[in-house]
Amino acid sequence: MGRLIAPVLIGLLGVAVLVSLGVWQVQRLHWKEGVLAEIEARITADPVAVPEVPDPETDRYLPVQALGEIGPGELRVLISAKGIGPAYRIIAPFRTIDGRRLMVDRGYVPDAAKDADRPGGSAVVTGNLHWPDEVDRFTPDNDVAGNVWFARDVQVMADALETEPVLIVARTTSETASPVTPLPVDTSGIPNDHLQYAVTWFGLALVWVLMTGLWVLRIVRGTA
Repeated sequence: MGRLIAPVLIGLLGVAVLVSLGVWQVQRLHWKEGVLAEIEARITADPVAVPEVPDPETDRYLPVQALGEIGPGELRVLISAKGIGPAYRIIAPFRTIDGRRLMVDRGYVPDAAKDADRPGGSAVVTGNLHWPDEVDRFTPDNDVAGNVWFARDVQVMADALETEPVLIVARTTSETASPVTPLPVDTSGIPNDHLQYAVTWFGLALVWVLMTGLWVLRIVRGTA
């Protein structure tokens, strides 16, 4: 009987640790769902004027509306659009009626239309301020000469377009028959993998129970 103490204790300890990790991930899941709900509510709130000095943290996702003119000199950011394949986000300079130079992410065009003419002109843009976090050590260098960008780096794009480092991701515009399909901000790109982690920890706990049971069974049979 004394030979069973060690495997039982190890089994109980292992299961307790794995189950506690699974419970922690469930708690994180509920927390993350709450955060995403808050962000979604913020994204879809009534738009306001663009702040004079937007803050990349507190004003992220802020719904805004701006009246002005979409100018020439767009930047094209390579993406993969669901159901379409290679496509390009179109980032254009936007001069507001009070003389500010901002940027607007007009949306995307398929690869075949990347060189098509996209006139700008006067427009009312409704969307969200955003400072995308798309640059890491694996991001290729932008092909500035070929106008192929691989990430929306707000400061770098602002330098290239000679604008403020402020990006409005359009939800809608007043343009008639716009050649660009809006790709508005939403929460789909924010990772929420806590359910997968919870299932993994609970699954490992079950495997631990089974392995402990086999260990105990072998000891019992060996003793018999």
